[in-house]
Amino acid sequence: MALALCPQVLCSLGGWLSLYISFCRLNKHRSYEWSCRLVTFTHGILSIGLSAYIGFIDGPWPFTHPGSPNTPLQVHVLCLTLGYFIFDLGWCIYFQSEGALMLAHHTLSILGIIMALVLGESGTEVNAVLFGSEITNPLLQMRWFLRETGHYHSFTGDVVDFLFVALFTGVRIGVGARLLFCEMVSPKPKWFVKFGGVAMYAVSWCFMFSIWRFAWRKSIKKYHAWRSRCSEERQLKHNGHLKTH
Repeated sequence: MALALCPQVLCSLGGWLSLYISFCRLNKHRSYEWSCRLVTFTHGILSIGLSAYIGFIDGPWPFTHPGSPNTPLQVHVLCLTLGYFIFDLGWCIYFQSEGALMLAHHTLSILGIIMALVLGESGTEVNAVLFGSEITNPLLQMRWFLRETGHYHSFTGDVVDFLFVALFTGVRIGVGARLLFCEMVSPKPKWFVKFGGVAMYAVSWCFMFSIWRFAWRKSIKKYHAWRSRCSEERQLKHNGHLKTH
């Protein structure tokens, strides 16, 4: 069964690579990372929609049926995503664009998907992890594009940052904890599947610490800027002019 899925994974890998090459040709004046992030954004939107449909409509429900046999739709989505992660991991290693934590995340994702495909089960919770992992991805790419185009320091940039932090905290950490608990107490999933779930959740917490530090620094910076602006407005109101240094 696993060997029969190899052509599907290779087709997925070829599709993502072809999309990347197309973006490179369409954006010759941009960097290679620009095109790669367009591929990442595309995969994020696609995987969110497909995994949401599987989890909320097609089923089974991951919180009550972890370790269930894979459905055909789950297999197709996992093959599609596996091809993407192989492409992106190869790109990151070749261009040395990411740190050890992101490489660990991609490696664990690849191993987790392969494990579900080889076992023929646990696609339910792996699909749920895919949804939780990718739901913040489009926002992450939007932050990068806003920075590259000089529009990050704006109201739009603040909204994107807020949504990113809120979704990461609420879904990947909050809902992720509930999913991990259901996985651990269920007798169906294999022990190494449970171990993989713990590892992925630990990686999410590593990301979370970095995100919270960023959010705290940005909040303090915004607060000081607001205090300074209020002080200048009061000075202008009382004196009719600003103090110059």
